[in-house]
Amino acid sequence: MKKYVNLKAPHDKIIRAFSGGQQARLLLASALIQNPDLLILDEPTNNLDKGGIAHLTEFLVGYQKTCIVISHDADFLNAFTDGVLYLDVFTQKVDQYLGDYYVVVAEIVARIEKEKMKNAQYEKEIIANKEKANFFANKGGKMRLVARRMREKAEEMEEAKVDVRKEDKAIRAFTIPAQNDLGGQLLKITSLTVIKNHHPYPMEANVVLKKNQHLLLSGPNGIGKSTLLESLAAGKAEGSEIAEGVRVGYYRQDFSTMNFDDTVYESLANIMNRTDEQQLRSVASGFLIDSKMINSKIGTLSEGQKGLVAFARLVLQQPGLLILDEPTNHINFRHLPIIAEALSKFEGAMILVSHVNEFVEQVRIDEILDLDR
Repeated sequence: MKKYVNLKAPHDKIIRAFSGGQQARLLLASALIQNPDLLILDEPTNNLDKGGIAHLTEFLVGYQKTCIVISHDADFLNAFTDGVLYLDVFTQKVDQYLGDYYVVVAEIVARIEKEKMKNAQYEKEIIANKEKANFFANKGGKMRLVARRMREKAEEMEEAKVDVRKEDKAIRAFTIPAQNDLGGQLLKITSLTVIKNHHPYPMEANVVLKKNQHLLLSGPNGIGKSTLLESLAAGKAEGSEIAEGVRVGYYRQDFSTMNFDDTVYESLANIMNRTDEQQLRSVASGFLIDSKMINSKIGTLSEGQKGLVAFARLVLQQPGLLILDEPTNHINFRHLPIIAEALSKFEGAMILVSHVNEFVEQVRIDEILDLDR
């Protein structure tokens, strides 16, 4: 089983002590050890580093049984898929396509355009028939019968119009306002601890972040990135110092910074210094949080919806130091360029951990701290 999931660890190690990427490997191992006829993977690349994704891709390419995968990673999907199930949230239909992911996407786009053209032709004929019906209706007598037939034909065409497939909406472009009156050194890291072969080792560092400086924290799964971010956010990281008065905005990959028993409205209101109803609802709307969702408890939301709420909270919090741990996990790929642009424009200090290279390339990074050096 070790070779399938690429994980070596002491057998007595507690599960919660593993990193997110290591836990992802353990989940795969627990599924494979059952020797299933059907393997179902829900966002299996979340938290995995580049090596982990490559290993998982190689495994799936050679997997001889049936596998169903949900993922927002297009390149990953395209490497091994033989077909795609397309779920349309608007029409409530499921269509099956044969071919790899990119072939299917192109086919769906072409089909949507064809349906739009067909509907446009129907609409043109509907308008013409209605205009004729009105003309003949005003003539009176037998012409009223002709007018009725024209209206019936227009109604038939209305029914014949195709339910055009609509893609998910993307969030609005947004800005994360930085805390006012920031100046000087906001964060200093002189030393930290890395984990190698499940043993801690001290490591010297020379990181100073000021306003409008962005740091990428890199390294493989299990080396201690999330542990460092958690301790920084809590103000307990040895060898690190956050300037007094700096507000820390922490996007945690498991969303545990939010109370799952709170409603979305309560979660957003609690992060604000002073609740501004209009501002809260405007920000929420930009992240596709509608009137129904805003009154739902955080714990009832999908992981992707929790991610959008977490970003809305950061906008309302206006932090001086932004700490982001795998912010692309569970997020619809249509939102990612918008999020990347917002992070690039953030004018406070920022620390980012992400294994999604395509996303990182879109974010302005001023300095890299590689824990594996």
